[in-house]
Amino acid sequence: MSAPGDRREDRLPAGGQIDGEVTVFQPLTVVDISYLGTLVDTPFPLQLDSLHEFRLSLGRFSVVVKGRIAHCRILGLRDGVAFYRSGVEFIEPSEHVRRAIAGFVDVLRRSTPEPLVIEGEIAGER
Repeated sequence: MSAPGDRREDRLPAGGQIDGEVTVFQPLTVVDISYLGTLVDTPFPLQLDSLHEFRLSLGRFSVVVKGRIAHCRILGLRDGVAFYRSGVEFIEPSEHVRRAIAGFVDVLRRSTPEPLVIEGEIAGER
């Protein structure tokens, strides 16, 4: 005997009384990352203060972290498609996720040279 809900004939018509949403992972570009959040580019806007789950590939680790959209603005057009840049604040990451992000950020920090400052300008950016 199967448990309730295991078979199609156990389903009942909802009659339009139930609304729902689905989380779908969409590609995005990570611009930068810190222990507390990330800056991302997407081909769609992210609503201010909305919560989302982000799957991040951090070297050999892949994590899913909940984030709150702190800000979102139009970045520009690429091939007639609008792109958006959003700031994401990580919300209550698990210890496993926190360690993976911290480890990845530490590796990035060690491998990224310090910018050379000359007379208040960053060298190479003119």
